[in-house]
Amino acid sequence: MSGIPSLADALAEGTVVLDGGMSNQLASAGHDLSDELWSARLLAEDPEAIAEAHLAYFEAGADMAITASYQATFEGFARRGIDHDRAAALLALSVESARTAARRARVPRPLWVAASVGPYGAMLADGSEYRGRYGLTVAELECFHRPRMEALAAAEPDVLALETIPDTNEAKALLRALRGLGVPAWLSYSTTGDRTRAGQPLSDAFALAADVDEVIAVGVNCCTPEDADQAVALAAGVTGKPVVVYPNSGETWDAGARAWTGRATFTAEQVTGWRESGARLIGGCCRVGPKTISAIAATLRQPT
Repeated sequence: MSGIPSLADALAEGTVVLDGGMSNQLASAGHDLSDELWSARLLAEDPEAIAEAHLAYFEAGADMAITASYQATFEGFARRGIDHDRAAALLALSVESARTAARRARVPRPLWVAASVGPYGAMLADGSEYRGRYGLTVAELECFHRPRMEALAAAEPDVLALETIPDTNEAKALLRALRGLGVPAWLSYSTTGDRTRAGQPLSDAFALAADVDEVIAVGVNCCTPEDADQAVALAAGVTGKPVVVYPNSGETWDAGARAWTGRATFTAEQVTGWRESGARLIGGCCRVGPKTISAIAATLRQPT
């Protein structure tokens, strides 16, 4: 977007605050997300709700909104009777809804939009996004991801968020699909300890993006805050790139019961350590709301 610095320049100069969880913000506003399309359903049925959720995060202190396209795919929309052209329009609308919120926010700082590209397993809506190992080849996964990445890139986001990736095979597919789109990206894995959710060493996973010029940041999301602690320094050391980190609250998702259990452990104070280890894009994922994002922004904007 004209009039604001490029994201790469902003990362070279300091830290960018990401938003928090889209689904928990929509749920807190009274929207029912018990659907295979999850928050993507509202792109078709109530896009104003999406814009309002983005606005809440911008006004809380976020510099960047991540679009509601995580679970938005041509295949998923087709199962609901939405044809290809309409699905492409809804993917574009996810970016425009975030832009609309940025215009409404009227805050005296640059605001950016990241177009979410969730994993293949998110489309299946069966919890396999937290396991990977789908039984598909890298080429098959590339064929799945490329069309929606093209649709999102055409909407001109500032960056593509290749996020919550559980598996290095899927990361390879995404990096192939990224070629030639003309939009930078970050690559963010979901993790357990020092491994991807599919069990591969994180050092190997991060290394896949080290020499990919289109990837401007590498890191983790949708993990525990404690797992993020060790991943940030590893990502920075392996790739030499800025690190992106946005963990969950610390609660645990029970896919069978479709409910969160446990207690929140994420505190705003943790983000200073991540910044010192190389993190430049910092926010929250599931169950992290505007209140926590506000505290993160206040912490990161304190004079050092």
